[in-house]
Amino acid sequence: MSIVLSNLAGYNQKQTDPEAWDRAEFERQLRAKGAGYHIHHPFNVRMNSGQLSPDDIRCWVANRFYYQINIPLKDAAVMSNCPDRETRRRWILRMLDHDGYGDNEGGIEAWTRLGEAVGISREDLWSLKLVAPGVRFAVDAYVNFARQVPWQEAVCSSLTEMFAPKIHKDRLANWPGHYQWIEAGGLEYFRSRISLAERDVEHGLQVTLDYFTTRKQQARALEILQFKLDVLWSMLDAIEKACQQNSETSHA
Repeated sequence: MSIVLSNLAGYNQKQTDPEAWDRAEFERQLRAKGAGYHIHHPFNVRMNSGQLSPDDIRCWVANRFYYQINIPLKDAAVMSNCPDRETRRRWILRMLDHDGYGDNEGGIEAWTRLGEAVGISREDLWSLKLVAPGVRFAVDAYVNFARQVPWQEAVCSSLTEMFAPKIHKDRLANWPGHYQWIEAGGLEYFRSRISLAERDVEHGLQVTLDYFTTRKQQARALEILQFKLDVLWSMLDAIEKACQQNSETSHA
């Protein structure tokens, strides 16, 4: 009787647990999350169509800088939790891309030049005095997530990079026409990130597809990716509010 009950329990478990997606379908599900990427946020739509004022652009650049300088901290957290040497050898490239190495100044310096190109001094940008509380909260939540979860989950959260090349290409295509007052050299960050994001996605997808192999794990991966999308969306919510407050103050 016990064997029958045991077999029945196993059968019921199979009935309630759907089969895992194959790798192709799992990747399709991950990529479908792009519908919630911040490229669709009203603030970004306005920015991409030339509707932002110079003050709005400066507000965005200053706030987004807080995200840029925290990316290496997030990546260091991934490596500190990862016992696999080969993964660390590949992942460390992300830190170097932002912090720089040798003659390569890195993405943080490129973003600093973007700040100068839109009229923010290096001192003001690095002081972080222009960063909105909501942006700090969202970025800190992301870094803390990477510190606390298994390294594979932190890797999964980085897959918003799948959607990044399009947003960079849009800025390169549209900013020179819409915002002619911005020095062209300041846009180099966007140009550099296109190929780097594509490289990073290849590795991040490999880790994610290898690690999340049951349907329950795959659902968890989608939740993680949604969390990261929410971080990016919340940042723009806070930036949009900060721009409105700055505008109201300047016209008071």
